[in-house]
Amino acid sequence: MSYLRGFAPWIVYAAVSSASWQWAAIAGLLLGVRVVALSHRAGMAADALILEISTIGYFVVLTGVAFATPHSGLHSYDGALSFGWLALTAWATIGVGRPFTLGIARRNAPPQLWDTPQFLRVNTIITTVWAAAFTVTAAVVAVCEETHSPTLVRIGCQVVGFLIPATFTRWYPRALQARQAAAAPAQS
Repeated sequence: MSYLRGFAPWIVYAAVSSASWQWAAIAGLLLGVRVVALSHRAGMAADALILEISTIGYFVVLTGVAFATPHSGLHSYDGALSFGWLALTAWATIGVGRPFTLGIARRNAPPQLWDTPQFLRVNTIITTVWAAAFTVTAAVVAVCEETHSPTLVRIGCQVVGFLIPATFTRWYPRALQARQAAAAPAQS
């Protein structure tokens, strides 16, 4: 559920942008600021809010563009651009050795695991899946826009672009734990 809260500004933007991309950008920005403020107030560390902070940056830029050039052709590609932004954010966190999922995972993992190479490896893999999904989704949504695909096709692509990595994020750690548990009796 914490992922959904983090993506709430994107969802609100998508819901409102067909009526007015300028006001949708402001709504996404304000909701992004609210999510970060409430999360910070609840004691969440900044490293658990990387995507949310990046979201604010995106909506600051988008709001500026939307109001400066309201008839810009960029509006047609806002779905692809948003996934591209998320992809860049995810790839950048991997590039600096601090995958964005680390801070999120620390909320549920015991502190003795946080600094282990395995914890970093698992989160690098999970973040890589998110980054790849964002990248592929950005490209697919751009092609959908370029080929004038129906709105439902574009929405479906975007939903799948979130569901695949979200499902993997839930499955992968559990699969590793099950594999380790199965191997433990064999080692005794």
